[in-house]
Amino acid sequence: MGRLGAKDPPRRRWAGPRCSRMTVALCALTLAACTNGAPALPQPTGLASAQALRFPIQHDVSTLDPAMIDSETEAEVAHNLFDGLLKYDSNLNISPDIAATMPSISPDGATYTFKLRTDVTFSNGDKVTSKDVLYSWNRAAAMQGPYAVNLSAILGYDKVSASQATGPALETLLEKNDPSVTMSGLTAPDDATVVVKLTGAAGWFDSAIAQPAVAGMIVDENVVKTNFEGWWSKPETLIGTGAYRMSAHTADQSMDFAAITNWWGRPKPTLTSIHVEVVSDPAVALTRYGRGDFDLYGYAAFGPAASDVAHILANPSQKAQVVLEVKNKTYFASFNMVADARRPAGGPFTLDQGKPAHDLRLAFTLSVDLNKLAKDLCADVVCIPATGGVIPKGLAGYLGDGNDPLAAFDPAKARSLLRSADPDGSKTKNLVYTYDPENPFNEPTAKLLAAEWQTNLGVTVALQAIPHTRFITERLKGTYVLSRDGWAADYDHPQDWFDNLWGQTAGCPDMSCSSGYQTHAYDELLARADAEPLSMAITDYKTLSRQLIDDVAYIPLFYTVDPFLFKPYLLGAGSNNMFDYYWNQIQITAH
Repeated sequence: MGRLGAKDPPRRRWAGPRCSRMTVALCALTLAACTNGAPALPQPTGLASAQALRFPIQHDVSTLDPAMIDSETEAEVAHNLFDGLLKYDSNLNISPDIAATMPSISPDGATYTFKLRTDVTFSNGDKVTSKDVLYSWNRAAAMQGPYAVNLSAILGYDKVSASQATGPALETLLEKNDPSVTMSGLTAPDDATVVVKLTGAAGWFDSAIAQPAVAGMIVDENVVKTNFEGWWSKPETLIGTGAYRMSAHTADQSMDFAAITNWWGRPKPTLTSIHVEVVSDPAVALTRYGRGDFDLYGYAAFGPAASDVAHILANPSQKAQVVLEVKNKTYFASFNMVADARRPAGGPFTLDQGKPAHDLRLAFTLSVDLNKLAKDLCADVVCIPATGGVIPKGLAGYLGDGNDPLAAFDPAKARSLLRSADPDGSKTKNLVYTYDPENPFNEPTAKLLAAEWQTNLGVTVALQAIPHTRFITERLKGTYVLSRDGWAADYDHPQDWFDNLWGQTAGCPDMSCSSGYQTHAYDELLARADAEPLSMAITDYKTLSRQLIDDVAYIPLFYTVDPFLFKPYLLGAGSNNMFDYYWNQIQITAH
């Protein structure tokens, strides 16, 4: 689906807007500033009379249609304009939103019944009913935007996703409830009830539909049908259920948003207006933050460079404005682990070669000093060593600090394993590590890895840079023996990682699979975990992590960290692993 790692990045992930953060030079004191919210602030004496928030973004949005949103910037704006049946709170707990309560779930886990609130309205006053839910979800499934797959558990999704109808023709079919664009598992017994039948138990379904801003969000059919593909582009027709509406938009310059009077949700917005300005140069954005043009810097996937954060942290009067947040992205390296007619890479790391190949994988893993990598690559600011498994710290499924033995640095053991598995060096001769250079992390990472393998193993690994699109296509076909890899969570559920990266569900060994890794034990446990509620499944997902570790299915590298700057007079601003805190949580104190 173009999501990071297995099918890799559209603009929303770790290419693009955060390039500036690769300007590095900082010391390790920064992680002391990490938090899930804004900096600690003095208790306010009162609120400012003007509740107008200002912050920069690097690029204008390409869409704010939840069915088609692709970038992180778009999502961070749109999650203040639209709501779904469920939502994540700031601590990544799922709670009812347009739904009045959490859904009732049938004993077999395959039917969800949602009761809707009866007081929810769109920003134009239109009442939200179950019909809007069916329209929104069927439309998103048929349009097949980047996150349509979040609805893939619903019975009939496969048929609707195959529809070729677009634009007004699709709208006509939707209005007729044509079976070709109507998921059979989606029904509305009355205006306040939505029944969702799944293809089978899917414990991750509520997490997927709660993902902010995308396919699970509800749109107003009365508005969308007037301009099916362009309704979002004008303030007067960008209609949602969120606490804010767009009041002005000057392309490539700025967007303005106004609070909804008598909004139905909680908390009621204190901020009356939001001004979002396009500032392409990070240095200019920082200068303007410093002189008071902006109240925060770091929202909507655009924040200060690490070197600039270093200077701020070194200034006692300013360092309290810095927040560092571990995000949803993990970088790792992949081996080709399957040799068959459809995977041309071959190489010395494949599962069919047994213990020698296992030991070679482990040697290449233990020979990488992750602390050195994080310091040299990120200056201990924009990344931290990935020591707790493939899922980053703060997300469901994280194994805990230091609990991934593949993250250990043990060059002596690595050399011993190499000598045993490849005594004459023939297996590791002429190895190549392949990466796509467009992302600013990838080339420095490649050079650092090659240096580590040369220094700690005595193995020369050549580097090969391949343009991104070609790289992704070839990597998923098993073309590379060693390659850069990674993933960014779409929603906070381990299924999003394990279904998309390894095993039969991901397409392994031969279809859309970087490593080819697939075992019966992995597939069997994953199927069980995916069907269970998260509270039960988390143990199984952690066991899956340990299976990957035991088989040395990856080389862990680092989790990304985003820096934010918040003026001392802001209350409630902040971020978690997945998204910036909602605008209606923020207040401006008198200053």
